[in-house]
Amino acid sequence: MKPGSVLTAAVVIAAAVIFFMPVPAGVAPNTMHAGALMLLVMGLWAIGSLPEYLVALLFFVLAILLKIASPAVIFSGFASGTLWLVLGGLIIAEAVRATGLGERIARTVLGERTLTYPQLIFAAVAVSVVLAFLMPATVGRILLLVPILAAVAERHGLQPGSSGHNGVLLATILATFQCGTAILPANAPNLVLAGQAETLYNVQLIYAEYLFVQFPVMGLVKGGLIILVTCWLFPAKTQPATAAVELRAMSVEEKRLLTILCMALAFWSTDFLHHIHSGWIAMTAAVVVLMPRIGAVPVTLFQERVRFGAFFYVGAILGLGALMLDSGVSAAIGHALLSVIVLERGADAANFGILSLIATFAGLLTTNPSQPALLAPLAGHIAEATGWPIKTALMTIAIGFSTLILPYQVPPIVVGLQAANITVRTALRVTAVLALISIIALIPLSYLWWKSIGYFGN
Repeated sequence: MKPGSVLTAAVVIAAAVIFFMPVPAGVAPNTMHAGALMLLVMGLWAIGSLPEYLVALLFFVLAILLKIASPAVIFSGFASGTLWLVLGGLIIAEAVRATGLGERIARTVLGERTLTYPQLIFAAVAVSVVLAFLMPATVGRILLLVPILAAVAERHGLQPGSSGHNGVLLATILATFQCGTAILPANAPNLVLAGQAETLYNVQLIYAEYLFVQFPVMGLVKGGLIILVTCWLFPAKTQPATAAVELRAMSVEEKRLLTILCMALAFWSTDFLHHIHSGWIAMTAAVVVLMPRIGAVPVTLFQERVRFGAFFYVGAILGLGALMLDSGVSAAIGHALLSVIVLERGADAANFGILSLIATFAGLLTTNPSQPALLAPLAGHIAEATGWPIKTALMTIAIGFSTLILPYQVPPIVVGLQAANITVRTALRVTAVLALISIIALIPLSYLWWKSIGYFGN
């Protein structure tokens, strides 16, 4: 029997045991049942033996059939504007790919001149960050950039499999995800966190505020760190670049899409003024993109190219978070956690360090988008114990999922490694070093930044 099958069987058996075991004194039966379902769903997501969207549908079916919670709780994610940001992002990402706008942006940022190796790594990280503002789908950005950067690397004399070629593609893949965690619509965990904040606590994470709090350290400094570590671990020298294929003239569809994206970005950046949820901005942009005559792509793109698995996956994660809160599972976990760790009011530095590390290492137990689903229901207990605003407790979770230890934690990175033909072992050299430096330096630096802007509320 394969290891994955053994783990799957173990998760199913453990969940069944918890579901059918006698209820301990002082614990509600519904709490046990919800805990069993949580173990089953998160376990299957972590193992990856079934597609994520199929596990999501299994969650909806079992939660309803077993009457673990009301439909209003189970399907609460679909009432969250964040879930519709996911759908809008899927449509926009496919439009960016289909029109060729993504390739044009990448080629424009990279330029045609010969670059030194550090300049090439810098350019790869820069284009990854720029595209994260315009294309809210990590897998789409990675699959778009990997072949482009591979061609650019070869044009500079860095052959496939060489240290320099691997360095360029690893910097691209890692920056696409890790710097994107500081831009609200750019990555799935960000969206899950925003959805949980809205669903569980009626707190809206504002695009501009999220960017202001997270991007200086987890975006800019992390991007610089990726450049330095890549140049150190994968040294190389470039050769005079060969001629690149000339870009065609910008099409009408590209111009329309770029206009729509710039308008959406303007609305996202000013949401603290107009208070329109970023999800409805994304959906408005997506609808306009699909509109005949004024849009940028054929309306058939919606049914032929958009993959809806991520939509139901995030919907299930949001529903699971609401179920944990409604059933008392999150309260039980919160009390158990707070009995082990020491959180004190006024000890912001220690509290921030402890919670950031917990959020970071939680990623080893489940898939990256599930980290906020596991931790967000505990934010209320954390806020009460530390004296922080609830939004600060929620934002600390983002510090954790932005710190990647093992490549398998983030499915889009695994996809990128496969597309780039880079082994997980090779990628681990970078992710382990980045994680160590992040824990030692970036988490304290984030604390200092948050303290300087008064984000701890004291």
